[in-house]
This record gives sequence, C-alpha cells and structure tokens, in this order.
Amino acid sequence: MKQLKILWTDDEIDVLKSHILFLEEKGFIVETANNGNDAIELVKEQEFDLIFLDENMPGLSGLETLKEIKIIAPNIPVIMITKSEEENIMEEAIGSNIDDYLIKPVNPNQILLSIKKNIDQKRLITEKTTSGYQADFARIGMEINSAGNFRDWINIYKKLIYWELELEKSEDSSMAEVYRMQEIQANSEFGKFISSNYLSWFDPDNEEKPLLSPDIFTGRILPLVHRGENVFMILVDNLRFDQWKVIYRTIGDYFRIDREEIYCSILPTATQYSRNAIFAGLMPLEIEQMYPGLWVYDEEETGKNLQERELLENQFKRTGIDVPFFYEKINNLADGKKLVENIPNFSNRPLMIAVYNFVDMLSHARTEMEVLRELANDESAYRSLTLSWFRHSSLLELIKILARQDLTLIITTDHGSIRVRNPVKVVGDRRTSANLRYKLGRNLDYDPKAVFEMKNPNEAYLPKSNISSRYIFATNGDFFAYPQNYNHYVKYYRNTFQHGGISLQEMLIPFVILRPVG
Repeated sequence: MKQLKILWTDDEIDVLKSHILFLEEKGFIVETANNGNDAIELVKEQEFDLIFLDENMPGLSGLETLKEIKIIAPNIPVIMITKSEEENIMEEAIGSNIDDYLIKPVNPNQILLSIKKNIDQKRLITEKTTSGYQADFARIGMEINSAGNFRDWINIYKKLIYWELELEKSEDSSMAEVYRMQEIQANSEFGKFISSNYLSWFDPDNEEKPLLSPDIFTGRILPLVHRGENVFMILVDNLRFDQWKVIYRTIGDYFRIDREEIYCSILPTATQYSRNAIFAGLMPLEIEQMYPGLWVYDEEETGKNLQERELLENQFKRTGIDVPFFYEKINNLADGKKLVENIPNFSNRPLMIAVYNFVDMLSHARTEMEVLRELANDESAYRSLTLSWFRHSSLLELIKILARQDLTLIITTDHGSIRVRNPVKVVGDRRTSANLRYKLGRNLDYDPKAVFEMKNPNEAYLPKSNISSRYIFATNGDFFAYPQNYNHYVKYYRNTFQHGGISLQEMLIPFVILRPVG
C-alpha cells in the first residue's frame, strides 16, 4: 500500500516535532516547511497527498500561500491551522477552497481524524457503499421477482436510483457493473408487468390504476389552487427521476420538498402523447375525437406540441374550472431570460406554468453531435451534463426569484429516457413513425416476442391514422432498427438516450411539490 505523503508548513514547526513523529509512527511520510515560500517550492518539486498549512505566518500568510499552492496543485487537500476563531478569517479560508480547518492547539487524534476524512474519504465511501449495496442486492432482487403492483415498482425504482447515485461516489467499478445487471433485470420484469397490466388501468373500476399523465392537473395541481395557493408549475421535458435527484441538490438551497412522488407517463413515452395528455387532461384518442384540430398524427411534418395552451384552456372549460393562468414555453436562452425579466408582471396569477425543453434537446443533440456523445457517454455523465446546464440556466435564476415569493412550486416532467443498447429488427412502410422506441404503422413486420404490441390501439386510448394501424413498443434497453443499412443504423444509435417505449426510466417520473425555504 502506498505511503501517504504530507507537507506540514508552520513558522513554529520545531514545536510540532511530537506531532510529526506521531504521524511517522502511523506510517505517513512528513515533509516540513517553516514559511510559505518554501512550501510553494516543495509543492512545485514533489507530489503530496495532503498539506497542513498554518494561517498566521510571517512573510506570506497562510491564505496567500494557499492561493499559490492551488494554482500549482489544485486537487491537493489543504487543512488550514489557525490560532484565531474570528469569523471573517474562517469565511475567507473556506472561500479559498480549503478542505478542512483546525484551531490551535491541535492534538494528534484531531490531526489523524482530519487526515482520514480528507485522504481516506473515497476509500471509506467506497467500502461503505459497496457493503451497503451488497447487503441490499438480494432484497432488491426478491422484490423485483415478487412485484405485483405499481406501488411495488415505485419502491424498487427509488431503491435502484438511491444505489445508483451512491455507487457513483464509489471507486469500485465492479459494483457498478453488478448494479447495471440488476437494473436490466428490473427493466425486463417491469416490461412484463406493463405488458400484463397497462390496458387494465383504463378500466374505471380498477382501484390500482396509478396516477397517469391526464390526471396531473385535476389530481394534483388544481386542488392546491382551490385551497387558495398561488402555484407555479415548471415542466422540464424529458427529466428522469435520477436527474431530478441531482438537480435538487442545488434547488434545496431555495425550496424544501413538501411532497415528492413518482407518477406514470402514458404510452408512448413521447412528448407528442404524454405532454399533450397532461395539458388536455385526456388520453390522445380523446384529444383526437374531441379536438381534431389540435391533434397531429406522427407522419405529419409539423410540430406536435404547439397547442398546449389551447388544450389546457379546453380542459378548464370542459370541467367548469375558472382559473386565470399564465403559460410560457422556453425553447432557448433568450426565452428563459425574457421570462425571468417579466415574471413580476405575472406573479398575481393563481396558476403559472413554464415548460422547459432543454433536457429533451440535450438528449437529441447528444445523439447527433459526436462531442456531446463523448461528454455524456453514460448515465452518470448524462446526469452531470444536465446538472451543469441547470446550474448555469435561466431556470435556476427563475427558481431563485420564485423563492422570494409566497407560492407553491411544482416541478415535474412528461416522460424520461433510457440509454439503448440492443437493436430489434422491424420492417415498416414509409408512413411508419420514426421513433426508435415505438412504432405506429399498418404494415409492420417484427418478432412479437421482442416487443409489446397493441393490435387495437383504441384499448389504450391511442389514435391511429389508418384503420389497420398498430403500435409496438420496445422494452428494456432495446431500440428498433430497419434491415436496410442495419449495421450503420445500429452503430449510430447504440448507447444514445431515447424515449417512447417501456422502461422504469421512461415511465416512472417525478412530480414534486416544493415550498420556499424559510
């Protein structure tokens, strides 16, 4: 095992000889310096695992030395040691990227604990996470095999996401592979569950029907408005539950979670279907029948989600609801900045709605742009890219403004996405829909064992442009590929994030009610 090397810088270094001997007895290599300039030179010449740095030294102060060290070696943990407990010194030190601080006089056990916390942290996290997931692995496996209702699958998915995010902190790649195998098993069984149960959810007497896309306004949002709350709903297109968990780490500075739940996107898990169902309060077939001018078929070359405001207005008229609302769709940076600037003009509305399309655009751009494929080459990187966008987005600026108002914030989405790996051959005519995770057409040729097929779409309240049209859905990490140019097609789309089909990531999506902090 590699000996860890420590640099201790203090103008009274001779007084600390007993501490240095203590560390050497524990197996550490300790280099010393009694001023900032010498410390900087040593960092230039050698590699250190950790640095102890006195704050109050003649010549270069500890903070001045710290700034120079961070330029040379920004990733070395630095522990500041100071005689002073003054708040301004602490704040300046913390703002200068120290990893820990100790107040003199320090004892050996404090020093050892600080070393373990800052050097051994990843190892300790890895060991704890690995043992924790190993202990839970068998239990999750049994739950997957015995899941009998939608609530069971919500609990399984929450556990899987918890461990996925925990394992992300770990350096044990073998456990990440074990997790992926269990995730595949879960999605395989979930696909069977949906195939057996989805159509039964449209039976009005089925008490186990989950919350579905058309139920969002009447079942969750309007009850808050009717209680007299001002509600701001933010719908982020294509936001997976794991992505929500990651961005909440930033939102948590401004809003606390009042209620976090997972609801179920309808099939197909595509914006045209699921989001229109949310705003209409209807299934797609009902939209087509009641408002034929507001439904666009898959093969039509025009935008599929251009009528959301009209669909919501019709939902309110149809149900006798009189709620003044504000609606805005954000497709680019300019739209987002404009909303932030104008939001004070609309803050008196009982219901405000903003739709953000960035995550969906990110997913499509990642498919088409090689540089984004490299930046988001797996789930962890995809989450990281989403978080980076969010931290620098106008959406975060909007959330900061909303946190200063007396309102209820809702964050939700219309569907998620899954990284696809396995091609499934399908043949269709030129009018067959283009989506990789579902197909709608009248002349489809496929292996029925490899898909979830809907020969009669009316049973799932789905429209069809031709009397003989049917839907097929990919499950797990499958995607549809045509035999023509098959190898090129498969190579291009494998490991891209797609939506439209059946998976935990696409169908089990967040609906969160938040209140301002303080």
